[in-house]
Amino acid sequence: MPAPWLDCTVLHGAGLSAEMLILDGAHLVLPDRVLSPGRLVIDGDRISEIGPGSDGGALAGLWIVPGFIDVHVHGLHGDDVLDGPGQVATIARRLPRYGCTSFAPTTFACPPDALEMLAQSVEEAIGAPTLDSARVLPAHLESNFMSSDYRGAQPLEQLCLPPGAPAADAVPGTAIDFTGDDILRVVTAHRRAIGTMTLAPELPEALPLIRALTSQGIRVSLGHSGATLDHARAGIEAGARQATHLFNRMPALTHRAPGLVGAVLDDDRVAVELVCDGYHVHPVVMRMAIRAKRPDRVMAITDGLAGAGLPVGSRFLLGGRGATVQEHACVLDDGTLAGSRLTMDRVFANLVTLVGVTPLDAATMTATVPARELGLTDRGKLAGGLLADLVLLDDAFCVRQTIIGGHIAYAHDVPR
Repeated sequence: MPAPWLDCTVLHGAGLSAEMLILDGAHLVLPDRVLSPGRLVIDGDRISEIGPGSDGGALAGLWIVPGFIDVHVHGLHGDDVLDGPGQVATIARRLPRYGCTSFAPTTFACPPDALEMLAQSVEEAIGAPTLDSARVLPAHLESNFMSSDYRGAQPLEQLCLPPGAPAADAVPGTAIDFTGDDILRVVTAHRRAIGTMTLAPELPEALPLIRALTSQGIRVSLGHSGATLDHARAGIEAGARQATHLFNRMPALTHRAPGLVGAVLDDDRVAVELVCDGYHVHPVVMRMAIRAKRPDRVMAITDGLAGAGLPVGSRFLLGGRGATVQEHACVLDDGTLAGSRLTMDRVFANLVTLVGVTPLDAATMTATVPARELGLTDRGKLAGGLLADLVLLDDAFCVRQTIIGGHIAYAHDVPR
C-alpha cells in the first residue's frame, strides 16, 4: 500500500486507465530542469504524464528523481554477490531501501567456478524479477586481467594473463589452477549475464582481448592498471569506453606523466566511474573531474562491499578475508583499502552537499549516464513513456519511497 501522504487518484476518461498514480507538488528533477511544483502521473509501469503541479500538493517539499543505477556494487548488509547462489537476488531485494532501482552485480577477481555461479545467479535473477527488488543488470567483472601492482584488495592468486600471453610474463603468486582461456570460456557461455569487464590495457595481449570482448558487445573498462598514457590510449583505440573507479588503483596524474587518468579525462569517448564517498576521491578532486569530463560523462558509483549499510565496526568477509567497516570506508585486516560502505542515496547526497553540484547534475550522474552507457533506453530519467523507476527524497536527500515499474518497492514508514 502507498504511504499515507502519496496521492493516489482514480481518473476516468478517454485513453485513461481505470486507476493511475499521481505524484503532485514535489520538485521533479527532469533531464533539463527542475520543475517545482511538478505533477507526475504513472500508468501501469510507465510514466504517462509530467507537468506543472499544485502549490501545497501532497508531496510538497520532496524531490522526485530517476531511480539510481549503480554500475559497480559488490554487496550490501553483510552479503557479497560471490558468497553463493541466491545472493544476487538477496542484494536486489535490499537495494530499493537506498533508492537503487537497477544495478550491475560486481565481482572481485575469482576462479572460473565462482564466476560460473555468479553468472547463473545473474541469469536467474534477470529471468525472474520481483516487484520489490532492484532490476538486475548483466554483471560487471573486476576481472582476473589486472596489474598485480595495482590490484589493491583484489586477491593476487586469482589474477592471470590474457589468452596468448607468454607464460614467462606471469607474476609469481598469480593463478596456477586456471588460465585466461578458462575465464573467457565462462564469459562466452554466459554472454547475456556479463555486461562489463575491467582490465589493465598494458598487460601482454590485452589489446586483442579488448577488441574481442567489444566485438561480442561486452563493455571494457580500464582499471586496476599501471598504464602509461600510451597504453591507455591504445586501450581506448581498441574499444575501451569506461574507466573503473577513477583515480583509485591507477598511477596518480602528474604534469609530465598523465597516465591512465590523463588519458580518460582527455577523451570524450570514455565515461568514468567516480566513487562518491569523499574519501576514495577528495571532494575537490571529484569537482575537478566532473568539470573536466562534464556530468554527462561521469557515472557516480558506490563500489559498495558487503559492509555497505552496516554500522562502523561491523566485521564481514571478502573472499574469505576479514574486513572491517571503518568511518570512511571498508578495510582489510592487513590495512588495505578494500572498497566503500556507500549506498546510492548517499552518493546523490554527497554530490550535492560535498561536491556542490545541482540536483539535476546529481541525477544525471546517478541515473541518466549509467542508463545511457549501458544501453538502457527505457530508464534513467523522468520522461513520458519511460519506466516508472523513481525515488522520492526528503530535503536531506534521504529516501522516503522507491518506485520500480510503478510499484512501491520501498516506503520509509512501512516495515520490511
